Amino acid sequence: MSNGTTRTGTGPTETTRIHNIGYRSYDGARLGRAYARRSLFAQSLRGAYGLGRSARSKVLPMILFAVMCVPAAVIVAVAVTTKMKELPLDYTRYAIVTQAVIGLFLAAQAPQSVSRDLRFRTVPLYFSRPVERVDYVLAKFGAMASALFVLTAAPLLVLYLGSLLAKMDLADQTKGFAQGLVSVALLSLLFGGLGLVMAALTPRRGFGVAAVIATLTITYGAVSTVQAIAYETGSPGAVPWLGLFSPVTLIDGVQTAFLGASSSFPGGQGPGTGTGVVYLLAVLALIAGSYGVLMRRYRKVGL
Repeated sequence: MSNGTTRTGTGPTETTRIHNIGYRSYDGARLGRAYARRSLFAQSLRGAYGLGRSARSKVLPMILFAVMCVPAAVIVAVAVTTKMKELPLDYTRYAIVTQAVIGLFLAAQAPQSVSRDLRFRTVPLYFSRPVERVDYVLAKFGAMASALFVLTAAPLLVLYLGSLLAKMDLADQTKGFAQGLVSVALLSLLFGGLGLVMAALTPRRGFGVAAVIATLTITYGAVSTVQAIAYETGSPGAVPWLGLFSPVTLIDGVQTAFLGASSSFPGGQGPGTGTGVVYLLAVLALIAGSYGVLMRRYRKVGL
């Protein structure tokens, strides 16, 4: 609609003209925050594996997924061929053995999930819609944890199906498989939260990658070295407590204390039930703390 003023004679005469420029009201259903949150979750989960993106973006996550699954397939092939009665590698040990691959996946995909939104300043655009800060954080956190769970649970499924094919004891294998799933679920939540926090601290993807690798790899190497020194110098009692200072050893300690796993600590000195409670509380505190830090981070970004 436009308003115009025309002059006739000595006095102004106001004339109103109405123009139909095609605007129409929206009569459809308003899908709301829940739908937007689910859509953001699905888009972020697909993006972690390069789905819906260029072919180049699919290469690294798919290679890492294959690297995670191929050893499990080899183990199954050997077990079936030689007619083993049990798998040579426990379900709960698989993620610990392959933690370097998991770290590479997280370092590559966590910055991709959040750094681009920060770099291109699209976060305020999300918050201008029904999506609120809590929706954004929950969707990103859930998507990253789910992507890691798919990565770590898939080889366990291969092992489980292979054990059934090899006619191993069903009850033992089902119990071990369930314990493995609980372990990788905790790992996925812990690693996903920490990875997103590191990546969200900077809009530069390279810095995010380096921060994630440092958080997982350097801490694990440092803690393992100090544990070995403590064990060799006659202080085995300190070994379990030192494991509280690395995400990888935290998961190792929890599954040793509560999931019947064998410990990778020097001398097999894993935490007992009492110390295991401390490990579990530390894991839960880090998961909750990661969520809290992300909420605080995006409160500032959304302004």
